[in-house]
Amino acid sequence: MRIVVLVSGSGSNLQAVIDAVASGSLPVEIAAVGADRPGTFGIERAAAAGLDTFVVNFKDHAARTDWDAALLEAVAAYKPDYVVSSGFMRIVAPGFIDAFEGRYVNTHPALLPSFPGAHGVRDAMAYGVKVTGCTVHFADAGVDTGPIIAQTPVAILPGDTEDILHERIKVAERELLIKVLGDLAAA
Repeated sequence: MRIVVLVSGSGSNLQAVIDAVASGSLPVEIAAVGADRPGTFGIERAAAAGLDTFVVNFKDHAARTDWDAALLEAVAAYKPDYVVSSGFMRIVAPGFIDAFEGRYVNTHPALLPSFPGAHGVRDAMAYGVKVTGCTVHFADAGVDTGPIIAQTPVAILPGDTEDILHERIKVAERELLIKVLGDLAAA
């Protein structure tokens, strides 16, 4: 199974996937890693692992539609079986969703459908829930509204800060993503 991973930041989920592939415990090929801006640590991680990388810089395109088309072209060139949005902080166009329908996997640091959007951890804490977690789902045209593949609960503990809780969620998220990718590869 070939995947393209999209990142916007440090790529900690990406590193977990790279490590699982390198150890032989995850039977996938990382065809490439792409980012929406230059200088992301995720791209550095991928390059250090000898993976193909690309950047489709949002700021290099005069119109959103131009960026959307460039991203679709860059990802499609690698002929992935699945595209994995791993901390990719851009909403993609409907054309991208259509091109990879049922094959665009996203991670989210909350138990969807609760707390969608960019601040799932903060929103869960502000609401006062006692349990949050992470979700891996198929992305659709909405924001964190696609079909849920799997979830892992994470308790909110007394004294948790947003950063402490988010780090615990990231650990669960990495494990869940690797499990989901392994299941998809076995299907």
